[in-house]
Amino acid sequence: MERCWIWLRVCRRCVALMLLPKNAQQIFIPGPAGQLDCLKLSPPSDINIIGCALVFHPDPKGGGNYTNKVVQTIAKTLTGNGYVCYCPNLRGVGLSDGTHDFGNGEVEDAKSVHSYIELHHPNLPLILAGFSFGSFIASKLASTTAHTRLILIGPAVTRYEVDIENVEKTIVIHGDEDEVIEFSAVLEWGKKHNQPIICFPNTGHFFHGKLLQLQNLLNTLVL
Repeated sequence: MERCWIWLRVCRRCVALMLLPKNAQQIFIPGPAGQLDCLKLSPPSDINIIGCALVFHPDPKGGGNYTNKVVQTIAKTLTGNGYVCYCPNLRGVGLSDGTHDFGNGEVEDAKSVHSYIELHHPNLPLILAGFSFGSFIASKLASTTAHTRLILIGPAVTRYEVDIENVEKTIVIHGDEDEVIEFSAVLEWGKKHNQPIICFPNTGHFFHGKLLQLQNLLNTLVL
């Protein structure tokens, strides 16, 4: 049984490596539940590094992990603008140790990755970002961590307590045809926090067919 488990982890590692972007390096960061499987994506060699970013994946109960297309669109945009991006698989996802904790332990995982970034990139400005479930993690980390920008895509406001600490630093983007988190609920949440919402028309939760448009918009917002 133990041999089967080891073989399964080896196979999962091989699949994960096949899915990595060309500018990505797979690293492992110590976390409260064990090692955290994380992608480090670096800017092209001809672009100066101006900061770091930490991007969180959607709900793993629905298959969310660091290869998610929205997560990678955010990371691609930010690396193209000079940010070193870290995209962790939170506990129980991919090759990360532990089990899914419905957002509780995952916030502690996020703090561990942030500590790693601070150690290896001291004094660089930080962008926090998340998609769906990841928006909850990003918002919780933002409440205790210095950051220049908080980017929330398709925030899961009907399932988790997504808070806004600073409206001036926060960007929220949501599809008006979101089938997972209704747009009307996000508008109500935005009113509560006095937070502007950028609406993507004719767009569902996963931004199918809209990723290039999302990338172009993010390019104008993070400059």
